Amino acid sequence: MAALAAAMGIGRFAFTPLLPMMLHDGVVDIATGSWLATANYAGYLAGALLYMTLPWMGRRLGGVPGNAALVRGGLVATVLLTGLLAVPWPAFWPLLRLFAGVASALVFLGTANWCMGRLAHLGRPALGGLIFCGPGLGIVITGLPTSAMVAAGWSAAAGWAAFSALAAVLCAGAWAVFQGVDAPAAGAAGAAGGASAPARPVAERTLLAVAYGLAGLGYIVTATFLPVIARAALPAGSVWPDLFWPLFGAGVALGALLSTRIAPTRDRRMLLAWAYLLQAAAIGLGLLWPGRAGFALGSLLLGLPFTAITFFALQEARHQWPQAGAGFTGLMTALYGIGQIVGPPMAAALLARAGSQAQGFDWALGVAGSVLVLGAVLYGVMAWRWRQPC
Repeated sequence: MAALAAAMGIGRFAFTPLLPMMLHDGVVDIATGSWLATANYAGYLAGALLYMTLPWMGRRLGGVPGNAALVRGGLVATVLLTGLLAVPWPAFWPLLRLFAGVASALVFLGTANWCMGRLAHLGRPALGGLIFCGPGLGIVITGLPTSAMVAAGWSAAAGWAAFSALAAVLCAGAWAVFQGVDAPAAGAAGAAGGASAPARPVAERTLLAVAYGLAGLGYIVTATFLPVIARAALPAGSVWPDLFWPLFGAGVALGALLSTRIAPTRDRRMLLAWAYLLQAAAIGLGLLWPGRAGFALGSLLLGLPFTAITFFALQEARHQWPQAGAGFTGLMTALYGIGQIVGPPMAAALLARAGSQAQGFDWALGVAGSVLVLGAVLYGVMAWRWRQPC
């Protein structure tokens, strides 16, 4: 949890609460902020692709870093890259966000496969959902101080420096766990899935990967611009815009915790379909009820299935193609990353064409909600076409 709180909650998502501060400081505008977000998501895609190739590289190079080494290296990179954003080098910020995305992907996949493999070996695979509380907790502990930073007149640079120090504390907390000689990335993934099960049909695996990729686009507009959207919709001086993002994080942590209570016999494809519909409904709340209550409830509901979706999808990936290990989970994460990359530029393009900022964000959120509904339909088709064996 500490590793994912640092790499995801800070390395990836601290940008969201700090974006309004960067806009206020005049160091970025909405278009530039969108491209900084895109650079981070492109890095996440690159990291997922790199992780996917580790088994191939291991066969040709005679060995690659195991999950423990990847996590440690990625955590150190997260601390350094977050801190460097406090330096007034705007020309280098896209590159820093790109590398931060690479680090977050390696930590995420390395942590997930390492922990889920260990838990499967211990006969407690359902507890794997607990590690996905980490991103939500990271979002909460970065989102809550933002109001205090603004009230105290902090600059965005000071915020980046503070979050780098926080990432270092979390890194120290996780460091002792990830040690010793670890199997290459494919080993942990294979251990988690049980290599004796036969692979499912190619068409089903393809639909799973595509549907999971749609989740990346479905949530990213809200996850990138929520404080900006809320600040524009609510009266000036309201403290609520700084609270919606921590509410989202609280929902993420709660949803991950609840996912561990779901019976392993449940069809994960239907669980994923309902999770997508819940996120689509959360986006709809912000569109139809753009006030404090609507944004608060929408933020909580959007967060609830956020990492649960990843947990269920990785479980389903191991169920459908256990022999593929890191390759299949890396491919799915890469498609998720592509969805994330598309989101911010799409929002920026719609903002440029809309009559107002509010209208542009409404259009972008409408597209995101529709994509989630499409993903839910794909999971429903999978469950109908390839029924779960009794």
